[in-house]
Amino acid sequence: MARIALGHVTREYPHKLDHVMDGPADARTPRDLHPIFFGSFDWHSCVHGWWLLLRLLRRFPGHAAAADTRQLAETLFTPGNVAAECAYLERPSSRGFERPYGWAWLLALHDEAAQHDDAALDQALAPLALAFAARFHAFLPLQTYPIRTGAHGNSAFALALLAGWARRHDPALLALATARARDWFGGDRDARAWEPDGDAFLSPTLIEALAMARLLPAAEFREWFAAFLPAAAAGRPASLFSPATVTDRSDGKIAHLDGLNLSRAWCWRNIAAQAGPAAPAMAVAADTHLAAGLPHIAGDYAGEHWLASFALLALDDI
Repeated sequence: MARIALGHVTREYPHKLDHVMDGPADARTPRDLHPIFFGSFDWHSCVHGWWLLLRLLRRFPGHAAAADTRQLAETLFTPGNVAAECAYLERPSSRGFERPYGWAWLLALHDEAAQHDDAALDQALAPLALAFAARFHAFLPLQTYPIRTGAHGNSAFALALLAGWARRHDPALLALATARARDWFGGDRDARAWEPDGDAFLSPTLIEALAMARLLPAAEFREWFAAFLPAAAAGRPASLFSPATVTDRSDGKIAHLDGLNLSRAWCWRNIAAQAGPAAPAMAVAADTHLAAGLPHIAGDYAGEHWLASFALLALDDI
């Protein structure tokens, strides 16, 4: 996985920018705009490619690509480069940049860096993390309705991912995220799970449950979940228990479905730890989805630039 990520976090092209141009001077290259996160096809994939690299470095400090990871991190995560990434956010036209998916992944990256023995990465990334946390503080009170898509805009995914960072670094953001989760999802009952859609990499149903599991007290979550998916112990709705079929892994949107299988495995494993009598069925579903997605994390760049991160979530983020 580390070798896969090292192969794309500095691969500038092909690249899909999330960039608003206010004039001809804004027609710039990915590396010029983002001196750290210019690889991996898009900014957010580069961020979570680095999350994968730092997670593996902490969990397996002697792995075969550890030295290369450290050297590259020292080269890129400099105060000047972080300042340039922060400066990009100050552009008026960058208000919606990577909202909320990239925001949450950047907080997850900093949370991972902060758990390393070496404080250098933590200190380097802290200004960028604080900038994105401030964006969440400003935006979440304005967002009346959640976005329930199976892709980057999903509100529950952002809440689930930011929870760990907020718990360790920003209790006020954790409280805000918890309040938003209750507002948006607290009344949801008997989920129909009309999914997947054709280019989803998230299950709107399961990622909502994961967000609630990570933010609510355990007893409150169990009560909520029993009403949200009341037939989970019996493997229903069936759509949540069967992996998605992927027909063309060279098509970036269809390849999202490999990510759906991996992210469902992540969700099922986490929810099973808190869900009571439905846990056995969930554990089987997690294993089934992981087996469907894990063989396909490399092979075509349409998926290779991001899928390993979701595989690592499924394997090591509970």
